[in-house]
Amino acid sequence: MKRVFLSFAPEDAQKVERLIPLLRCQDYELEFYEGGLEPDFDAEGSEAIRRQMGEKIIRCDIAVCLIGENTHKNKWVDAQLRKNRNKGNKIIAMALKGVELAVLPDVVKEEFLTFYPWDPQKLKLLISEDAHKPFNNSR
Repeated sequence: MKRVFLSFAPEDAQKVERLIPLLRCQDYELEFYEGGLEPDFDAEGSEAIRRQMGEKIIRCDIAVCLIGENTHKNKWVDAQLRKNRNKGNKIIAMALKGVELAVLPDVVKEEFLTFYPWDPQKLKLLISEDAHKPFNNSR
């Protein structure tokens, strides 16, 4: 079974929570770091959070970055996407419901990933496509 890591900014957690029932599927399992990512990324004790988050990412095949207006500013999202890229996971970038325009996180820009508008059916289709094709880190 595929495992999907959801990456999103803490300020979008309520939106994501409402979307999770739309994303549930028998073909894959959703994973995300459930603890609050409110602490400063560089604060003392944040290393334990990064380690727990990394353990979840290692078990996943795909990362879905749900992008809101300020996702690009979040160091936690950046770290999650970089860890997924380094592992070779497929990364899907999709807007949160109601978001029309957004500045994209660095990894999305660096890898020239498509930024999809919110569409739960399209997301399920993208997830169901081959997750094991190599992630293209080259330009």
